[in-house]
Formats: sequence, structure tokens, C-alpha cells
Amino acid sequence: MTSRVAVFKTSPATVIDDYKRLMRLANYQQFLDSTAPIALKINISWHYFYPACSTTPWQLDGVISTLLEDGYRKEQLYGCHNRTVVVSAKRGEVANRQKQVVVDKFGLSDVHLYEPGEEWIHYQPKAKMLALDTIYPDGIRIPKRLIGSNIIHLPTMKTHVFTQMTGAMKNAFGGLLFEKRHWTHSVIHETLVDLLAIQKEIHPGIFAVMDGTFAGDGPGPRCMTPHVKNYILASGDMVAIDAVAAKMMGFDPLAIKFIRLAYERGLGCGDVREIEVAGEDISDVNFHFHVNDTLASRGQKMIYWGPLKPLEHLLLRTAVAPWSYAASFLYHDIYWYNVVGRRRIQQALETDWGKLFLAYGSDGKIGKYDSRYWNDLRKSPTH
Repeated sequence: MTSRVAVFKTSPATVIDDYKRLMRLANYQQFLDSTAPIALKINISWHYFYPACSTTPWQLDGVISTLLEDGYRKEQLYGCHNRTVVVSAKRGEVANRQKQVVVDKFGLSDVHLYEPGEEWIHYQPKAKMLALDTIYPDGIRIPKRLIGSNIIHLPTMKTHVFTQMTGAMKNAFGGLLFEKRHWTHSVIHETLVDLLAIQKEIHPGIFAVMDGTFAGDGPGPRCMTPHVKNYILASGDMVAIDAVAAKMMGFDPLAIKFIRLAYERGLGCGDVREIEVAGEDISDVNFHFHVNDTLASRGQKMIYWGPLKPLEHLLLRTAVAPWSYAASFLYHDIYWYNVVGRRRIQQALETDWGKLFLAYGSDGKIGKYDSRYWNDLRKSPTH
């Protein structure tokens, strides 16, 4: 069967309805078991709001609205979060207005996979692993809850310092692997392919909805330059949606190792010439994005692939590892966010998408829309 990726241009005034049309054009119901739970795998790449960095509230709103309108039960759906050593999902889901949509607007369960009561089990994949069995010789551990659940990945369109771009395949990195997932960074491409193979074994259905209303260029997934691009994408093929997004950003999809490896292993279609793109004509779309490094990512690459490689185990897997967490915090949260990021955030909030973000409320206004922002959006001459 030909892989289909649905692509629409959208606007803040129409985005919820556009997500409904997008998912249906991508035939999303064909990829989900209607009787199984559905995990909404939310992406939080930073515990601050930063444009293009994490799942947007309108992305969540549009997906949940579509599912409920099409007859899926609220009890089937749950928001799904992971934890990393440098990013707090608890803080991030509030700062990015995700909790306000999942819990306060729709009343869904909000699951943090690392909390007490969430069981992680050893899993032996049927597929041959490229890396994970070597990285974790004592066994691969995954969340028991995800076995038997459909999963809908909710990535954003952005670049990444380790994988060139990040999308649906990379989104599983946060859900399936436990807190020590950074051990796999030196073999990150192979890891993403292994995770997709595991997903195909444990999930009755897999689907992805990608938000490119803001798209991130540069040293992602955090220190990017956000651009308003107004695109949204959806597909039941994780490889295909990443390939199309990569092509739109200006990259050769098959030159990106994890896309090529997944395509070669039959896990999806990575050749855009073989993908049916429905909705928009994107044949001439090219964002001309580029990936460059920060001081932090240059240091990491020296450990993973450079002259410090012999020290990788000592620096990242022993009692001295907290130095790297502290270094990341000092660089990203203390220096970069305050010196560079705040200015870019303010510029983004002055756009129509920024106004829509503010419309989803914050701590003092949880779950409510501010009609002033909606009225401003609907009166805008661009809509």
C-alpha cells in the first residue's frame, strides 16, 4: 500500500477544523484499533514555552477534538509524558499549555510514565536490534502501559543537532526508553530504527500528527530560530511523515541516516518519490533550514563521536555524570534562554500564533479561552 502523508496550510483562526480535515484525509482511523486505549505521545523538548520546541496546544486540541467527534471515548484517551535528566515534563506541560488542554478542557487522564505505580518491564524484541541490545546488555525496559495501546505521536517540525531533523520517529525516544536514554546518543540513528521496530510489535495502531505552524531552524531541539510556516502534517507511516517534513525543511531525506535505515529495513517509506502527498502541493516547498551547533552540542559531539569518545562511559554513565546535567542546565536554562531565547519568544508571541498560544491561558486562566485573542485573530486581514 502506498504511504500517504496529508499536508495542509492552516491559520490560527481555522487550525482546529484544519486538523480534523487533515487527520481524516490521512485516513487516521485505518491505523487505530478502535477498541484499544490511545496514548497521545506529547513532545516536551523544554520545560519552557519556546516556539516550535514542543507539542502545541492547538495541535493537542485539534487531535482530541477529532477523536471525540469521530466516536472515540474520552476514557480511551490519555496524555503520555516521559522524563529526561534535563527537562521537567511536569513544568513543561503547564508552560506549553498542554495540561490545560488535556486535563482542564477535555478531562482526560494525564500519565507521566516515570511516576510511582507506572510499571516498566523488560522486553525482548522479535526484530533484530541494531543498537539497543548492546547499549542495554541487561535488557531493554519499556513502559508496560504502552503495550496494547495505540499511539499518536505529536511532534513539531524542527531541526536537531544529533539527527538533523526530529519528528515522529524521534518522538518515540521519549516514550519507550527510560531516563538513561541519553546513553544511546552515540548510536542515535540506529536507536530510532530499533524503537520503531519495537513499536510495530507492541502497538495495535500508530499514527502521527506534526505541527509546523512554528518551525524551528538551527541547533534544535531547543536553541532554534522559530519561523511561522503555517503547515500541519499527518500520516500512519512514521518514516514517510519524517521524510516529507525533512524534504520541506530543505534536506535530502535519504541522506538522513535514521530515515534511510528505517526505509531499508521495510519499516516505512523514506523516498518521497514513492509517497502520496495529499492536500497541498509541496513540490516547490523548501524552507532552506540548516543545522548548526551550540557550545553545548559541540561538547556533546566530542564525547559521542570525537576525541573524548574513550571517556564516554566515565563521563556519562558513572557517578560523575551529573556534571553534564549541570552543564546543560547552566548553558540552556541560565545563559541561552535569558540572553537569546526570551527575545525570540517575545517576537513569536506578537504573531497571530503567539496570540493563539496566549488564548489557551496560564495558571490563572486554566482551561478558558480569552475571547479578545480569538476576536483579534478572526478580524485579522490575513484570515
